[in-house]
Amino acid sequence: MTVPIGHDNQSSHPRVDATQLWPGGIATAVVAGLVALVGVLACRWLLNVPILAPQRDGAYGDAHTTGAVFAAVGAALVATALLHLLLISTPRPLIFFGWIVSLATIVAVLFPFSTAAPVSQKIATGAVSLVIGIAIGTLLGGVGGRSTRPRTGSGRRPDPSAGYPAERAANTRGWPYSAGSDEDATRPYPQQGRDEAR
Repeated sequence: MTVPIGHDNQSSHPRVDATQLWPGGIATAVVAGLVALVGVLACRWLLNVPILAPQRDGAYGDAHTTGAVFAAVGAALVATALLHLLLISTPRPLIFFGWIVSLATIVAVLFPFSTAAPVSQKIATGAVSLVIGIAIGTLLGGVGGRSTRPRTGSGRRPDPSAGYPAERAANTRGWPYSAGSDEDATRPYPQQGRDEAR
């Protein structure tokens, strides 16, 4: 038995449903932006740690807070595009995506420690970046899993028993047997004609 050339290449990657993937990615971007905003407000207002702006700028801060929110949104959209690329081009794409997002999150967490800011601000900024990275990774991981479909038309012969109604699948022995129950299925041929003949 021979296998056509290119058969494995056609069926090795699942079909990506972009109508599921990108709306999920946009929703993830909204969540990431809100996580960034809530994180900044919590640090500046509740914990009195002035991240991204001096304390005198209030609970919201300044334009740097807005920039952080848009940066989180952009990171989620870039991660969605990366996930789409991995889904259509690599084996085990969700594993690669998890590693990439994890390493990028670690870089974002460690970056504030390279600045001259106080230690409390470094820790707070790193914590906000960590929560944003976890939100993006977990949400898009679930979206990617729900956005893939197995490819059809691989050239395999369909299973004859697949897709039949239940009554046809049960009544495989022919007309004299009933599909209603196992007892009916083992009942012999009707004896009415023979009894009348006697």
